Amino acid sequence: MSPPTAGPATRDILRHWQEAVPNDRLAHMVKHAARALARALQMRLTAHAVSYGHWTFLRVLWESEGLTQRQLSAQAGVMEPTTFSALNAMEKLGYVIRRPNPKTRKEIQVYLTPKGRALKSKLVPLAEEANAIALRNVADADIAATRRTLLALIANLAADEEALPAAQRRIPSTRELSRLLDGASGRRKPAARGRPRSATKSARVVGG
Repeated sequence: MSPPTAGPATRDILRHWQEAVPNDRLAHMVKHAARALARALQMRLTAHAVSYGHWTFLRVLWESEGLTQRQLSAQAGVMEPTTFSALNAMEKLGYVIRRPNPKTRKEIQVYLTPKGRALKSKLVPLAEEANAIALRNVADADIAATRRTLLALIANLAADEEALPAAQRRIPSTRELSRLLDGASGRRKPAARGRPRSATKSARVVGG
């Protein structure tokens, strides 16, 4: 789930669906619902000076420590550069520590510190509260139907992804995507400025 942004407030999201385009695509509704849930949680996390981005990694590590950066990225659903930056910040805050894998020294594993583990008892109830508020006055049968629908949606997309050729399944990094967009628009990076070849040659001749 993406971190909450300074975009439209939850009331504006509701107005979008009730008044503006009530029949907009389901993908947009799922995205907006996720954004509203993220905002609700971030407002509660702020009291403990924890960002939504850090929560995303903490909740994974509370269930499974000793993951590599790549494994943590996959479970949190974010790109590796994002994970690397977040871990740097979380290490400075004293939430996590990174250690070499004793079996494979090339791998770095991520572990919680006592401070990071202690946050679980404070933050998980906040997430449960946000979920409870979101589902207030929603019938159990409707919740069950929503779960079935979302699971079917995920299953359909998983099947679609698996049917694609392997080369089309990967998601490019932000840097790679930027290069692809530059190429599509015909832009080229300016050549590095250096000493003109003729001047260099003349200098060699003069210096003899």
